[in-house]
Amino acid sequence: MIQKMKRYQFLFEELVKRDFKKKYKRTVLGMAWSVLSPLLMLLVLRLVFTQFFGRGMDHYTTYLFCGNLVFSYFNESTSQGMTSLTGNASIFTKVNIPKYLFLFSKNIQTLINFGLTLCVFFVFCVLDQITFTWKFILLVYPILCLVLFNIGVGLILSAMFVFFRDIQYLWGVFTQLLMYMSAIFYTTDGYSPLFQKLFYLNPVYAMISYVRKIVLYGTIPTLQHHVLILFYALLVLAIGGWVYKKYNTKFLYYV
Repeated sequence: MIQKMKRYQFLFEELVKRDFKKKYKRTVLGMAWSVLSPLLMLLVLRLVFTQFFGRGMDHYTTYLFCGNLVFSYFNESTSQGMTSLTGNASIFTKVNIPKYLFLFSKNIQTLINFGLTLCVFFVFCVLDQITFTWKFILLVYPILCLVLFNIGVGLILSAMFVFFRDIQYLWGVFTQLLMYMSAIFYTTDGYSPLFQKLFYLNPVYAMISYVRKIVLYGTIPTLQHHVLILFYALLVLAIGGWVYKKYNTKFLYYV
């Protein structure tokens, strides 16, 4: 795969540039929407949920931002990755190139947006008087796991979307449900210890929880937590790779 990536490096770079430009085409603010969009969502969440869930909770805005930051990246990456094959059918039906390049380019574009939002998040941490420690370096780990997880989900979704276009509607409903199950605007402290553990069956929540432990509580997650999010990432990536390998030759007949 690495050799193929080097071989098609120019094409890959052009795909990333195209996806990035296409997203902000004919918008007045352009790249500023990468920052404004999550900030506006954060403002809405704060206005709606502060009175219900944030009373008496320290750093509630940062707590919200942690959840919204991770979930928004997951949602954007997988939703855009889902159409990466059908949206580039005119290219790979004429030229024999690795089809996963289109998904990777989408992921790089959303990763850039995530990086810009992450910078704003750190500014919010300063304004919210969050203490920065060396442990913030460990945020690289859940981000890397999230990137791999998003690629894996994108591989599965983009393959399914070729055969079943209904998947885009089902995925929209599923991500809405997943958002409410990821404790973005509420805490899990009020639940029983057993129920709190059940939340970790949700990979997105597991990654959000990791980020919160580092940023809000200044603690290093347990070894089990590290292993869990890596397991989710590698498992989904392996499944996605298997799906692509199995149906690679059939994509041409359905796009």
